[in-house]
Amino acid sequence: MKALLSALLTAALLAGCSSADSPALEPIPGSITYGGQPRTKLTKSPVGSAVYNQFYNETGQRVEETYILQPDRSLKLVRRVVGPDFPD
Repeated sequence: MKALLSALLTAALLAGCSSADSPALEPIPGSITYGGQPRTKLTKSPVGSAVYNQFYNETGQRVEETYILQPDRSLKLVRRVVGPDFPD
């Protein structure tokens, strides 16, 4: 009985960890996909590859973004970190 209860509780907790519930990141000025997908396609990169982008936003903070190459060769923004250029 304890094993069944433990398994059900674990399953419920894992179901709550789904990334489908998190809102999608929107591109900002400086993002690769700001204003639409890039005109050139990444034809030599394998699907699922990570593409990294760094730039400075309008307030001077460094922005690091991670994209994943989708099967249709579009880029999906999956991660963004904004912080100071030189951390303390």
